Amino acid sequence: MTKALSLDLRRRVVRFVEAGHSRHEAAARFEVSVSFVVKLVAAWRSTGSYAPKPEGGWRYSKLDPHRAFLLRRVAEQADITMPELAVELAELGVAIAPASLSRWYLRNGYRFKKNTAGVGTRSAGRSRRAPDVDRKASAADAARARQTGLR
Repeated sequence: MTKALSLDLRRRVVRFVEAGHSRHEAAARFEVSVSFVVKLVAAWRSTGSYAPKPEGGWRYSKLDPHRAFLLRRVAEQADITMPELAVELAELGVAIAPASLSRWYLRNGYRFKKNTAGVGTRSAGRSRRAPDVDRKASAADAARARQTGLR
């Protein structure tokens, strides 16, 4: 990530464009990108400020309005899976991937489920992911099915 350019440079770029020069000329003269000049001048004209926009911080999630529902469902059924929740949300009109649900729960303080002894619930004899051979075979089968229209 790059550091925001100085307010002095921003002020000079805007003044140069406001004096009648093109945005391309300003970009070449001040050795910045044309898109920077275009966005800076548009922001200055709409807000009157040269200041850069804030970086980072909180981002909106389309799941936030459904917070009460999501927390209630986990309280009602502690072992509910993310795909099951995704289906329930789809019935409410919210299309979301199970992975996005998982990330939302993690951001909101929910972690990997543990049993009462504090041990992970995954059985020791089961691998976390299928062997690569099986995945390659299933991908080949899916491609073959698409080509033949058997889906």
